[in-house]
Amino acid sequence: MREYPTFVTHLECSMTGKTYPADTIHGLSEAGRPLLVRYDLDALGKAISKEELATRLEGGFWRYREFLPVRKSENAVALGEVMTPLIDLPKLSAELGGTIIVKDEGRLPTGSFKARGLALAVSMAKELGLTHLAMPTNGNAGAAMAAYASHAGMKTTIFCPADTPEVNVSEIELQGATVYRVNGLINDCGKIVGEGKESVGWFDVSTLKEPYRIEGKKTMGIELAEQMGWTLPDTIFYPTGGGTGLIGMWKAFAELQAIGWLTGKMPRMIAVQATGCAPIVKAYDEGEEHAPLWENAHTMAAGIRVPIAVGDFLILRAVRESGGFAIAVDDDAIQAAQEEVAKREGVLLCPEGAATYAAYKQSLADGRVGKGETAVLYNCATGLKYPMPRIDRSLDRTKPIDYSQFK
Repeated sequence: MREYPTFVTHLECSMTGKTYPADTIHGLSEAGRPLLVRYDLDALGKAISKEELATRLEGGFWRYREFLPVRKSENAVALGEVMTPLIDLPKLSAELGGTIIVKDEGRLPTGSFKARGLALAVSMAKELGLTHLAMPTNGNAGAAMAAYASHAGMKTTIFCPADTPEVNVSEIELQGATVYRVNGLINDCGKIVGEGKESVGWFDVSTLKEPYRIEGKKTMGIELAEQMGWTLPDTIFYPTGGGTGLIGMWKAFAELQAIGWLTGKMPRMIAVQATGCAPIVKAYDEGEEHAPLWENAHTMAAGIRVPIAVGDFLILRAVRESGGFAIAVDDDAIQAAQEEVAKREGVLLCPEGAATYAAYKQSLADGRVGKGETAVLYNCATGLKYPMPRIDRSLDRTKPIDYSQFK
């Protein structure tokens, strides 16, 4: 990977605006809020053009190096990233009256969009000289950090809820991490990570508790804009747990606007949660800026089972600034959506991705999304990593086959 100019100027508290120096190890700001990376956008805009970007052969999100904080290419930890495809759903679009497009993030290393954020977090950890990383996970983030950190030669310790599927736990450990199951939810895992920082000396890579996962996730927005010819859809439905990707995309769109690459209308950002864990939806509906802890969180879509988010106000800010909304769907709707898209269009969504299709249909029915609008649904992981629904296998294979049944 060749060297690129970088344009990071400082970091900024997302709540107070207080500035912090770049190229220094940071967690949360003094106010206990996420730090955002800021760039010299005037210089960035002069250093690269859309035309020059189009000629690059680098795979995936590393093609956007000027928009990223890694200073030296030797620190960019890569595992064969690709530009994830936009998949049209023509039959369902025709039936429902809109244009439905799935952005399939399951094509990334470790099979989920967590690769984006953790690639940047690990790369910056390498650049800043960190050697031991720790985090809580519902599965996919832990797998991504384990893979990228192992590739970079770092030690990782990961905590996940006790009911995390065995396939996720095994994947994390197989890729080099030490993983522990915790009797609790992801916020309980996060407490263990936070409390162990001083005694163990690991660095906390929890969602938005370091500045760089959001920079990786913002590449979803840059990539989407490039794929759509530097225009954007009417709506973006995003499965929202910690919300890093939604916040990151909104940040990306603002940066692209500032350098003149986006001139049309911005999309409405729609935060999708499950009815069994919907703190952002509740706060949105009640006009609040923060979302208190959601008690007894439960849903089949484990990736969005996040009872409390440190970046809650940033999620709500992006939703409101964009004219979007927050919506919750129940597990029955999620399962039905997964089966409908798979059987009708041949696209196997993960449960969190299926939640976006269920939310789209619900929004269309209640009038919050209009027919004729273009909607992009984020499928955050490959459906192959999740338990499949039971299929009726009533064919009796002990008897001679009656071929007439297949006509």
